[in-house]
Amino acid sequence: MIGIITDSTCDIPESLIREYGIMVIPQLIIWRDEQYRDRVDMQPEEFYQRLVSDKQYPTSSQAVIPDFVQAYETMIEQGATQIIILTVSSAMSGTYHRALEASKLVPIPVSVIDSKGPTMTLGWQVLAAARARNEGLDLQGILKKVDQVRNRLVQFVCMDTLEYLQKGGRIGGAVKWVGSKLQVKPLVSINHVTGLVEPIGLAMTHKKIVEMMYTKFFSLLDNSKPMHLAILHGNVLAQAENLAKRIQSEFHPVELIINMTGPVLGINTGPGALALCGYTEE
Repeated sequence: MIGIITDSTCDIPESLIREYGIMVIPQLIIWRDEQYRDRVDMQPEEFYQRLVSDKQYPTSSQAVIPDFVQAYETMIEQGATQIIILTVSSAMSGTYHRALEASKLVPIPVSVIDSKGPTMTLGWQVLAAARARNEGLDLQGILKKVDQVRNRLVQFVCMDTLEYLQKGGRIGGAVKWVGSKLQVKPLVSINHVTGLVEPIGLAMTHKKIVEMMYTKFFSLLDNSKPMHLAILHGNVLAQAENLAKRIQSEFHPVELIINMTGPVLGINTGPGALALCGYTEE
């Protein structure tokens, strides 16, 4: 049996996590003197409300090596003879390296995969692994399927302000915008080779930055092939649902997920952010 593990930045809806028996290791949010497990001790809605009202800015931390060892051991107790763990981009977090170190401390093979991205960039690869496993593919077949999905992934994120991107420190190539007026709305993409954030453009209004994201995202996908898409949002469900309606009417994807961006990533994107992430089948 092949166990599938990931970290909480995957932003996969809980219903799919349960359906595929995926184990999720929570990352950590640190606020004042308190530490919260992502999506366990602190849910996204509570996080975004507090982010606006609390003058103290939170930070995040990745899970520690014993957390990964415990997860591996739990999978072994459940009957796993092999484990695949997929993590947020190693260029954004030390999670990958901790998962790798922990893999040396258990008696079964553990394949550690750097997803080269956050949120549903990671999530789509986790789902691809779980679905391939359920279809009966062996370890090498699953890893090949994950690589294929990663190579076709496209992700853009538009934010209401540069403030959180700058405070969070995961700014990547968007560092060139430091010093810009915080009132501008930034659009960034994820480079799935380097695993880094790349700057795309700025706009003065929310409407314009969302339209820029929409246009650029779909220009990179072949809409003649089946699409698997996700909309992530910073506590603006109505906007996400409106975007979903437009996508459904124009592109008819075979799968469209809506979920709120979790706290650890929300530290960097802030309230009001919207993201599109997806890929087409071969």
